[in-house]
Amino acid sequence: MFLTTTNLAKAKAKTILVKMVSAAGTGYSFNTKRGRLRDKLVLRKKDPIVNQHVLFFETKKIRSI
Repeated sequence: MFLTTTNLAKAKAKTILVKMVSAAGTGYSFNTKRGRLRDKLVLRKKDPIVNQHVLFFETKKIRSI
């Protein structure tokens, strides 16, 4: 019986970690997960600097999870 070595491809992650930045221009940001195949996220959450709900836009991918 012969053992052969094969290069198996790694499976791609289903989710990725992304950075969300406030649209209010305060510089406040947080990290969240999203599906790898989904469109870029836009969320409405509270920005503690202006103490209001504002839109948060996805700016960049941080890493695969």
